[in-house]
This record gives sequence, structure tokens and C-alpha cells, in this order.
Amino acid sequence: MPEGDTIWLAAHRLHWALAGHVLLRADLRVPRLATTDLSGRHVEEVVARGKHLLIRVEGGLTLHSHLRMDGSWQLYAPGERWRGGPDHQVRAVLANAERVAVGYRLPVLELLRTAEEDRAVGHLGPDLLGPDWDPQEAVRRLTADPARPVGDALLDQRNLAGIGNVYKCELCFLRGVTPWMPVGEVPEPERIVALARKLLQANKTRHGHITTGDTRRGRTHWVYGRGRHDCLRCGTAIRVAELGPPGQTRVTYWCPRCQRGPAPAPAPGSAPRSH
Repeated sequence: MPEGDTIWLAAHRLHWALAGHVLLRADLRVPRLATTDLSGRHVEEVVARGKHLLIRVEGGLTLHSHLRMDGSWQLYAPGERWRGGPDHQVRAVLANAERVAVGYRLPVLELLRTAEEDRAVGHLGPDLLGPDWDPQEAVRRLTADPARPVGDALLDQRNLAGIGNVYKCELCFLRGVTPWMPVGEVPEPERIVALARKLLQANKTRHGHITTGDTRRGRTHWVYGRGRHDCLRCGTAIRVAELGPPGQTRVTYWCPRCQRGPAPAPAPGSAPRSH
């Protein structure tokens, strides 16, 4: 699932392409919106709220979408060939005289009254990249259940909105705790919240996430996606396991030397190499 900075960038690009322009075409290809026609209306703005996209349209309407694992919005010039997937995966087409925005594989697409957007996003915690950012409230929510694993608490969008699996793993590494450490035992939790905002702010204007400061291939992340590779800091083999409640588990990476706290025992035959 895309991280909050990826959604922020998508909103920024869609705002550039659509805001202030009249929709000449608005094709919404989901059953409950099949007869809805937004053509002739101005797009007022496109904003991100955590991992949600809100396209606000003249007349007090908001087209709400969520990409989840596979969705995307692609931009094309009029007449340009679409390349985001087969036609049957297209869920939305919004076009003006200069740009065409095509939404592929959108698992959530609904039309709301703008005044009722809280129906879709009101449950979210403070947005790491939003105007409502409140670090004290984010810390309060994050630590409200002290026994909860910090990795789970970071992924819960009701605590703070925008962290995905990449940043969950990287934040735990950078703060030196395993994702299984109870959040109530994480020292100075306000620092992990501040670091989360710093990382998302640093990456929001580019594709991909760099947490090490090193743009070379294979060195952009400390632990995420680096299972059984050597830790870039200490040389110990990175471990991999599942974390999360049943049905919501996520692949999780950590360094057993650089990060303290509880963690699953390595599977037989997968012990780290000695150095």
C-alpha cells in the first residue's frame, strides 16, 4: 500500500493537472456512479488526507478514492495512448482540454458531499503531511495502548495518517527498537513521531523512499526489502517475519543487532551469518 508521501505527490500532480479547469469528460466506471456526470464542473482542488485522495468539484462534491495495494492515477495528454493497464481496469476518467487523469484498479471510489468528507476520512489521526498536523495528539494516540507492538501502532491510520510498511520498518530501525516492542516501552516516543514527519517531508516530492540518504540501488533503505542482506550499519543479516493481527499481517524487516526488543525466533536454517 502506498505511503503517505506517495499519495501526497499523486494529489499534487492531479491538482496541477485538474484544478481550475472545467471537466469535459467525467467517466466513473463503478456501478453506483455509472450514471453520475460531473462534466461541465470546475475542479476546485485535489488534496491528500493520509492515504486518501479527495478531488473537490464545483457544487460541493468530492470524489474520494483510495489506492490500497494496486490502484493508481495516471496523467496523459489528450489523444495520448493510456499505459496504466487494460481498459477493463479503468475505474475513472477525468478530462479537461489539456490533461486526462485515468484511475486504474481503484478499490474505493465514491462521490460525497464535500461537507461530509468526514464520513470517509474523519477516523484518521493527524496527517503527517497535512495542515492539521498535531505532534502532541499523534503521540497521545500512538501510545494510548502501551502493550501494543510499536509496528502495529505506527501502521494504524487512526493514530497518525500516512505511515505504511516501508516507514514502519525504517522508523523502528532508526530508533533502535524492534517492531514488536510494546509502544509503551519505546523511549521518547515523540522522537519517532518527529522522525516520521521528517522522512515523509523529505520524500514527498520524489518517487520512491530514501531513508539512508544514499540513492544507490540497494542502499536506499536500512532494512526494508533487504531480507538476508547485510545490515548497512553493522553487517548482521537482516531478518524477516510477519507482524500484525490475523488477516492484516505485513512482512517486517529488522536488524537483530541494531534493534533491541522482542522479536520472533529465526526459522530453522535461517540464522544470521557470523561475521
